[in-house]
Amino acid sequence: MSQRILVILGHPSSDSFCSALAHTYIHAAKTAGHEVRVLRLGDLSFDPILHHAYTQVQVLEPDLLSAQSDILWAEHLAWVFPVWWGGVPALMKGFIDRVFLPGFAFKYRAGKAFPDKLLKGRTAHLLVTLDTPPWYYRWVYRMPAIHQMRRTTLALCGITTGKTLLLGPVLGSSLTQRAKWLKQAGALLEKGSFHVHRQSRAVVRHDHQGDSSL
Repeated sequence: MSQRILVILGHPSSDSFCSALAHTYIHAAKTAGHEVRVLRLGDLSFDPILHHAYTQVQVLEPDLLSAQSDILWAEHLAWVFPVWWGGVPALMKGFIDRVFLPGFAFKYRAGKAFPDKLLKGRTAHLLVTLDTPPWYYRWVYRMPAIHQMRRTTLALCGITTGKTLLLGPVLGSSLTQRAKWLKQAGALLEKGSFHVHRQSRAVVRHDHQGDSSL
């Protein structure tokens, strides 16, 4: 069944490996017959700081209004981002702060401990790069960025996260390894991929030294 898919590239650079992952995912989605829109956060013009929390209205820039429209249009969101300092990039966090607002993504109700989920019915994939070995990030650091996205951001708004790819260490990885990761990104769109799965983990290799280009 065709889906309306929004791909959100959370890496600020278009030359990153995350950008290559997003490109592969987009190509696979279009090839499978899905409708695709793309948000490259590094190309958007907006203030990433929520200056007054929710105490004052901060006017949304045109790019953010368009982003909200794309999110409402989408049935499925694919987030592609690197782990920096254990969490999501500042630009991506600022995008979430500014866009996923009360009245759009959730709604407070008097006397209720948890807000209403206004984005129910949507699903998500997370494609995540890191320089830490995935097993170490999972079992020692306890995956703070993944929990932040899956539980305290997307789930709070009603979005169900299906597959999560943790790909790394990118630092020093070979072209052969990166090609395997790109293949995994494209394979996320196989039949049944929009339902909830257990987290998938990438094979870890670290045989070369060099720049990360997460």
